Amino acid sequence: MKAIAYHQSLPIDNPQALQDVQLEAPTPGPRDLLVEVRAISVNPVDTKIRRNVAPEAGQAKVLGWDAAGVVKAVGSEVTLFQPGDQVFYAGALDRAGANSELHVVDERIVGRKPSSLPFAEAAALPLTAITAWELLFERLQVADGSANQGQSLLIVGAAGGVGSMLVQLARKLTGLTVIGTASRPETQAWVRELGAHHVIDHSQPLVGELERIGIPQVTHVASLTQTDQHYDQLIEALAPQGRLGLIDDPLQPLDVMKLKRKSLSLHWELMFTRSLFATADMIEQHRLLNRVADLVDAGTLKTTLGEHYGTINASNLRRAHALLESGTAKGKIVLEGF
Repeated sequence: MKAIAYHQSLPIDNPQALQDVQLEAPTPGPRDLLVEVRAISVNPVDTKIRRNVAPEAGQAKVLGWDAAGVVKAVGSEVTLFQPGDQVFYAGALDRAGANSELHVVDERIVGRKPSSLPFAEAAALPLTAITAWELLFERLQVADGSANQGQSLLIVGAAGGVGSMLVQLARKLTGLTVIGTASRPETQAWVRELGAHHVIDHSQPLVGELERIGIPQVTHVASLTQTDQHYDQLIEALAPQGRLGLIDDPLQPLDVMKLKRKSLSLHWELMFTRSLFATADMIEQHRLLNRVADLVDAGTLKTTLGEHYGTINASNLRRAHALLESGTAKGKIVLEGF
């Protein structure tokens, strides 16, 4: 089968950083689906692993943790899907990625593809939808519904993939006042279009920006990027007993003692935790993705596809990695078909 892989960790401007390869087709395990991949999207995790995780000698490492496709075959213990079903999912960090014609994935972390979306638009959603959902409802413990009237959520990096989903979920499914950050006119417009009540500039001091819009303190913060740079400002901006959630990899250690005086809580979100540890509630990601598909088909949520980079091949994937590493991407980058 065709796949895109790498043999050593290299800068993305090196033509061998990602290469077109031929690999043996995978065989599904008992709880696995064998999926014919129709479209993929690219996430920061792809670039981080490519830069920092070298394959074993002589091996090719396949990246890719967002896919939409068609089930070709199922394992002996599969109960949730059958051949011919259209699906979307983010996969597991400790298994081969989905940048290949065929891919195996545990059925418990797969959802039905939204019927109203083509494969490319559906592929933009899974990883960021799971991350945003778990961060908002499970880590920050925001209630689904209008119970949060009077509370507020600051989303740092709201124009990225996770931010684009989080803005929609918070605005459509909760009573929170949603404040997104973005630093360029085009990304600020994108965040407003997604439904944020307010958009502020994270290149400026966040406390001053919040005061400018008349919201000096917030009850919840989702810090999606550059947490170490904004950390002190976020602590100042949070109301006493507020909640701080983050997903990024701070370059500098975070001093948790700074949270004590306000009794602030700190919450990490990694959407791969359930699959990495095969947790007892692993099937919650299946249910979550089906709920997202229902919300998309009802018109409540929309795809966060930002750019379509064409066919799934090494050249186009290198372009996508380069854009993500530049820090200027808006929404999700999608590739489609082999």
